[in-house]
This record gives sequence, structure tokens and C-alpha cells, in this order.
Amino acid sequence: MIKVLFLCVHNSARSQMAEAFLNKLGGGRFEVESAGLEPGVLNPYVVRAMAEAGIDISHNATKSVFDLFKAGRRYGVVVTVCSKEAAERCPVFPGLHEKLHWPFGDPSALKGTDEEIMAGVREIRDQIEAAVKDFAAGHA
Repeated sequence: MIKVLFLCVHNSARSQMAEAFLNKLGGGRFEVESAGLEPGVLNPYVVRAMAEAGIDISHNATKSVFDLFKAGRRYGVVVTVCSKEAAERCPVFPGLHEKLHWPFGDPSALKGTDEEIMAGVREIRDQIEAAVKDFAAGHA
């Protein structure tokens, strides 16, 4: 089983979506977690967008990367999913593992009407799902 950690700044959107998609699409071959540098609260737009995709993340807790590190967690693959703009703040998990960076836009930065924000979140969600599908296929 491959242990995978998805990292972002707040663990409120992108890393949560990536974790949920790999749990769903990984065929039981992955042990998946997500965490953030500064854990926040789940983004309600992301919760809605994932529900539209048939995945309920509404009860997920946000987690601190520092807590995982202190607990001695180790991973085979660490994937940062911060935007290009936030890449320098995106946390790095120490240790020996495959390191990947998937730059996705930040759902919390989207502005506009409810529907405009949802459209943007859906686009990011679909990009993350496609990246996770490719990752799972490449780690078969």
C-alpha cells in the first residue's frame, strides 16, 4: 500500500478534494491523508462541489502538517496542491518520499455570485480529479 499525503496551506479545499478523490479512485491501493500549514475550516463551496461529484466531505476535519510530523507519520508520496502564487508558502514534509507539486487555483480566492464561485470551484475540482486519476494510473 502506498502512503500518500496531500498538502496545502489551510487543508480546507484542494488537499481535501485530492484526498477524497484518491480514496474513491485508488482501488484500495493507497493510504491517503491531507493536511495544511495553517489548518482552517472546510470551504463550503468545496463541500457542495464534492457532494455534486458524489463524495461527502462535510464531516472531514482539517489537519495540521506539524501534528502529522510530530506523530511520526511517513509517506511514500507527498503532493503539494498549492497555487503557483502560494507555492513558496506551501508546506514541505521532510523525509524520503516522492515529491510532486500540482499547482491549482485557490477556491477561497474566487469572487463573484454564488453561481460564479461554484463554477470556479467545479473547474478546480475537475482538474484535481483528472490529476488524481492520472496519478492512480501511474502508480498501479
